Amino acid sequence: MKRLVSLFLALFIFVLSSCSVTDDEPDFYFIPLQVVSAELPQSFTLHEKYKINVTYLLPNGCASFEGFDVTPIAQTTRNVVPIGSQFDDPECVDGGAELEGSFNFICLYTDTYLFRFWTGENENGEQEYLEIEVPVNQ
Repeated sequence: MKRLVSLFLALFIFVLSSCSVTDDEPDFYFIPLQVVSAELPQSFTLHEKYKINVTYLLPNGCASFEGFDVTPIAQTTRNVVPIGSQFDDPECVDGGAELEGSFNFICLYTDTYLFRFWTGENENGEQEYLEIEVPVNQ
C-alpha cells in the first residue's frame, strides 16, 4: 500500500511539474486611442441622460476598442479617453481606421460642463485635448 501511495505521489508531482507556464508576458496591452471628433448636444437638462458619440482612431490592425475612460477632473469637468487593446504581433498590419463609439452621460449639476477628449501628444510629449463646453438649461 505504501508503495502504491509513493508511486501515485511521484506520478502526481511529475504531471504537475510538466504543466508549467512558459510565457509570463501578456499577449496584449492597453493603449489610449486618439479622438478625432465628438458629438454633444447644444445644452443639457438637469437629470437627463444623453448619448455622447465619439469618433476615434485605431492605430493598426492589431488594436481593438475596449471602452471609454471618463474621469471627473472637477465637479463638471470630464476627461474622456477611448481605451483600446493592442496585441503583441510583429506582423501587425499598419494603417488605422476611424470608428465611432458612444457612452451615456447623466447631467447631475447645473454648472456648464467641460468635456476634454484626448487627441494625443504634441511633439513635446504634452497631452492635448479637444475641449467642448455644454451649458445646462436652468
